[in-house]
Amino acid sequence: MVDFSLNIVGSEWVIIIFVALVLILGTNQLPSAARKLGKAVNEYNKAKDEVQNHMKDITNHNVDVSGPVENERQKLEMIAKSLGVRVDGRTDDELRDIITGKIGQKKAGNSERESEN
Repeated sequence: MVDFSLNIVGSEWVIIIFVALVLILGTNQLPSAARKLGKAVNEYNKAKDEVQNHMKDITNHNVDVSGPVENERQKLEMIAKSLGVRVDGRTDDELRDIITGKIGQKKAGNSERESEN
């Protein structure tokens, strides 16, 4: 049997789609359709960039560490102090929980302010 298939590669599809659009829309409506498509792509890119910037703001919490730390306890103490947490008499687990809570509060505060705008 004879196999009739279209062996069309990428660039030829662009030409076929363009010709189909000209036939469907006509030459008068093609520029306005292209403008609308361009605006839609632009809005999509703006929204994508905005979401990426919000994600960077949320995940980019800066903790000031002024030098190398020798162990886990020193790292926890430095982070806690930079967040304004007293470290006296607290265990490592308590400090981790407090730090996690403080960072979570800042994230929630940022998202609340953003939802108000």
